[in-house]
Order: sequence, then structure tokens, then C-alpha cells
Amino acid sequence: MPDNTSVAVLGTGIMGAAMARNLCRAGLDVRVWNRTRDKAEPLAAEGARIADDPAAAVEGADAVLTILYDGPAALGTMRAAAPALVPGTVWVQSTTAGLDALEPLAAFAAEHDLLFVDAPVLGTRQPAEDGQLTVLAAGPREARTTLAPVFDAIGSRTVWIAEDGASGAATRLKLVCNSWVLALNNGIAEALALAEGLGAEPQGFLDAVAGGALDCGYLRAKSAVILTGDYTPSFTVTTAHKDSRLIVEAAERAGVMLDVAAAGAERLRRAEQQGHGARDMAASYFASFGE
Repeated sequence: MPDNTSVAVLGTGIMGAAMARNLCRAGLDVRVWNRTRDKAEPLAAEGARIADDPAAAVEGADAVLTILYDGPAALGTMRAAAPALVPGTVWVQSTTAGLDALEPLAAFAAEHDLLFVDAPVLGTRQPAEDGQLTVLAAGPREARTTLAPVFDAIGSRTVWIAEDGASGAATRLKLVCNSWVLALNNGIAEALALAEGLGAEPQGFLDAVAGGALDCGYLRAKSAVILTGDYTPSFTVTTAHKDSRLIVEAAERAGVMLDVAAAGAERLRRAEQQGHGARDMAASYFASFGE
């Protein structure tokens, strides 16, 4: 049965397009906007309405979902949407913005009397396409009824952390989770690079740890990317580098030293500088060779 909840999705990159597709398939009324319209247009075949600008996308929407590159991009987009925003609209902010950038986003929401929900997600391309994301949410209880069909469509689980989106509780947890993901990614890339450098068989490494405490699904997934050379992105080097910087900045703000995260950020920066920015973040592998 179609759901009459209307959702404006602002940002149709890897994650936003998959989320919008699942919202359409769940029967919601979906409007989408992307800075590069070509990335949004394929969603018309799923039933989404393509908007020419953010204001057109959000007009009359029950909920607005932003899933853009960073905090400044989200804020700029919402400022462009401001003429069509009405008080009481639910704003789901799913961009990984970091703590410093979250503050002006929450201030914008307060200025326009929006129900602000800080809701970053855990998962990359495939979980997003499968509607299996984990939503980390912080926001007012009165927004939850509106968001129930939205979160059900994009994720398999919603973890409500706090009732104040401006508290940054969800963003803080997202940064912690991403620090672990990025440490795994860079560790896998370095292990396989070392195998290459030492003339050890990469498959021998994978066989040696198979089924033990050192084995995990992420090791298998990212190793496959490197060994097959198929760097179709589920999460790009450029975005991973941005998130790494946000993690290091948040740690510095909290007085916590993160040596591994700082080194990982530099590794991703080097891979990006080498021209691998649009490839899967496993391409941090190349940072070991100066290619």
C-alpha cells in the first residue's frame, strides 16, 4: 500500500541515490535534487520527482533528508531550500558532517523552526542499495512517527540515541564507528601491500587467518577489491579522507590523541593526491608504493 509520507532527498550520490530508490520502492512520495542533475535523473524511473533546485524539492515535504559531501554542502543546500521550508518540517541530517559543522546546521534548524534529527548511517553502497543501513538517530520524539516509514525503507535498524539532535550524540557515535572502519580498511591495504613488497602470496595471508579471531567479513571484502583490481567505489578515497580528517579534528577537540587515525588520514590523502580519489577507499593500497 502506498505511503503518503513525502520525502525530499537532497543529494543523490552513492548513498543518497540508493536511499531514494528504497524510499520510492516503499511507496513514499519522493522528490530528489542533486547539484549535478544527471545523477538524479535515473531515479525518475523509480517514481521520484526530479527537482530543479532545493526549494522545489522541499516544498510541501513532510521530511527533508540531506545526504551530501560535508557539513558546509548541507548548510548551503538548506539555505537554498529555505524559501520553501515551513515550521515543523522534519529535517533528517545524514551527512557525515563532524562536530564543528553540526553546530551551524542545528542553528539553521532552530532559526527556521525545523524538527532537527541528526541521523548519520552505518553502511556503504551495498547495504544502502539493499535497504540494510543502520540509522543512528538523535532528535525529538515528535519527529519519530513521520520518520518511521522513512527509516524502515532505508535501514534494517534504527538506534535512537538522544532526543536532542543538536547534542551531536549521533554524530559522535558515527565518528567512533568510522574510526574503526577506516582503521580496518587501511590495515588491510597495508597488509596486502607488505605481502606484495616481501614477495609473499596474498592468498597465503588470507588462508593463514581464515576462520580465526583475525578473520572478518571486512577483510574478505576489501581484500577482494585489491586482489581483483575492481575499485568500483562503495565509499570513495576522497570521502574516506574527509571523514578521517573529521575524526582527527573531533579527537583533538576532545583532547584525545589518535596516532593511527592521523596516519590513516595521511595515507588516504596521499592516495587521493595520486589520482585515486574517486575509487573505492581500498585504493589506499597504492599509497604504499608512491604510484
